[in-house]
Amino acid sequence: MKKAANLPQDKTVAAWLLICCALIFLMVVLGGVTRLTRSGLSIVEWDPILGVVPPFTQAQWDSAFDKYKQTPEYRKVNFGMSLAEFKGIYFMEWGHRLLGRLIGVVFLVPFLYFLIRRRIAHALTPKLVTMFVLGGLQGALGWYMVKSGLVDIPRVSPYRLTAHLALAVIIYGYILWIALQLLHPRKSTTPSGGLQRFGIFVTAVIFLMILSGGFVAGSKAGFAFNTFPLMNGGFIPEGLFSLRPVWINLFENIATVQFTHRLLAYGLCLVIPVFWWMAMRQALPTAVRLTLHGLLAGLAIQVALGITTLLNLVPIPLAAAHQAGALVLFSLALLSLHLLRTRA
Repeated sequence: MKKAANLPQDKTVAAWLLICCALIFLMVVLGGVTRLTRSGLSIVEWDPILGVVPPFTQAQWDSAFDKYKQTPEYRKVNFGMSLAEFKGIYFMEWGHRLLGRLIGVVFLVPFLYFLIRRRIAHALTPKLVTMFVLGGLQGALGWYMVKSGLVDIPRVSPYRLTAHLALAVIIYGYILWIALQLLHPRKSTTPSGGLQRFGIFVTAVIFLMILSGGFVAGSKAGFAFNTFPLMNGGFIPEGLFSLRPVWINLFENIATVQFTHRLLAYGLCLVIPVFWWMAMRQALPTAVRLTLHGLLAGLAIQVALGITTLLNLVPIPLAAAHQAGALVLFSLALLSLHLLRTRA
């Protein structure tokens, strides 16, 4: 039986998966822009098939606008909005959903082709099916999130928004990891050393940081306490645990949500340099060293983006760059882990 490294089609499959990763990356960033422009609640129906076609006639636009006028966002935030303004947020959300459908097509069509042509290793097929199922669940979760903003409050549930973001990152990370395995299979079954275990910890902290960012976005905590390093004059803000039960502060108290996000950022500023320092003390291949240099540089850029975004009251370009930076950091952490596992 041939090893994966000897199968040229593995690289083709990996390239296809990396294209899917790039589209998911774009989807996550576009999703952030959609939220920041308050576009996500402009389409009040979920039609996976016919929804790909936007309104064309005046009657169709009037119908879509009338449905939006029934939402709490229109009544409490955008009351008096013109049809031209509505079209702007509508197309933003429509583009977000269209990209989601495109990702499904880009994944499914090549998958069926590779499957029919027997170009997928038997052990890989269940993993690819899992990716497709997770993608379908992500679409359903996205609509479940949107529904929470169509009832009585003019925003989606921070819990559902963060779950939607978390699943997107999980799908992205899973596909990226499988693609890396196809490009560069593991050369040994040697148990992970201390450096690799610490790398897993670093990756987990980055993932938690992204989830924390979801709650910051969902609760709009980024628009409060727009000073750094202090929060309204103190390192620990007032009202940190003012809600009851206490645990709810971590998710619904704006002060606690932002403070937690900052603490995780401080944590990353500690663990990533330690990870880098541990690695530099070992004899590692050039590719591993360069990736870890990139991880350290990515941390510096991400911290700068986060502080700048906060101090400038969350402008859309900076906020989108900050969200993209989080995924870049996550990607570099996964790549460093993979390279450490596959080193000769």
